[in-house]
Amino acid sequence: MAQYRWAVIGAGPAGILAVGKLLDNGVDPKGIAWVDPAFGVGDIGAKWYNVSGNTKLYRLELALRSCDSFGYDNAPIKFALRGLDPGQVYLLRDAAEPFQWITDNLRKAVTSMKTTAEGITFNEGIWRVMTRRQELATENVVLALGSVQKRLDYPVQEVTLDYALNPAKVGRIVDSGDVVGVFGSSHSAIMAVHNLIDAGVAQVINFYRNPIRYAVDYGDWVLYDNTGLKGETATWAREAMDKVDVKKLVRVDAAKEDIGELLERCSKVVYGIGFEPRKIRIEGKRVEGYDPITGVMAQGLFGCGIAFPERVVDRAGNMEYNVGILKFARYLDRVVPMWMEAAQRDSSHAITSTHGP
Repeated sequence: MAQYRWAVIGAGPAGILAVGKLLDNGVDPKGIAWVDPAFGVGDIGAKWYNVSGNTKLYRLELALRSCDSFGYDNAPIKFALRGLDPGQVYLLRDAAEPFQWITDNLRKAVTSMKTTAEGITFNEGIWRVMTRRQELATENVVLALGSVQKRLDYPVQEVTLDYALNPAKVGRIVDSGDVVGVFGSSHSAIMAVHNLIDAGVAQVINFYRNPIRYAVDYGDWVLYDNTGLKGETATWAREAMDKVDVKKLVRVDAAKEDIGELLERCSKVVYGIGFEPRKIRIEGKRVEGYDPITGVMAQGLFGCGIAFPERVVDRAGNMEYNVGILKFARYLDRVVPMWMEAAQRDSSHAITSTHGP
């Protein structure tokens, strides 16, 4: 069984960035194992291809240039995003294209394993990663697992977010007779409301517990940067949402009102209530969570990306979790050297414990 210094599990943007940052910090490519079932830029490539992002294009390009190992500026192909206005919001497919090119190149440098990691086990200072095809040993593991949609359990047919957020797909599973309940007031929930109204459903009933928030750009910082509406969704909510006929859109504070009667009218529902980390079995080490400042989960075990985001406090005192491709890149700039120092310290301790001073 081959043994590696680092294993990265996941190949969405955070996993790609983690591999890039390890290489930029001097890790030998031969010492990196990269595990993913598709290597297709994660859920961005698989589910959210036609979904609008919520930040401006120039921030995506800063992330693409954040790793020397990516070679983005020397790419021999003309990515579609290079013809777009840097100040405009982009579609996620515009991010998927260059990240796919970067993925394909990184896979030539490191050891990539196209399979699903089903669990990891720690024993005598070594992690073992169990996949559907093989087992590998590694000193350190980076979990970039991505997240899955949270759901409620109402007995109504669900329209999943990958359909509700995609204008080209949502019309395939709703019709003009549908009354659709949308839970939440987040960016994804309001985007779903917009798409459903455009798709011509009979009515959308938006059940919410928190008021809509809008991100406010103050130049050198952004209020509600991670929880507020941005881009086209914010524009629509501000300018058009209140003008939609009440026969088409009803908003209900679910924390204050009994929603039972309204829910009975719904033929379909959408849950825009957030995401939670994908699960992976962890044995041999007690892991109760992750440090949201450093990403450390246990000895030799680290997390990043939307599953394990950085916790931040803005100037107004609001605590949020930093989610976004450039935010992941900047976070990894800070923590990867810390991870490598911790890994070196753990390795030195193991040698001392085994062989004495």
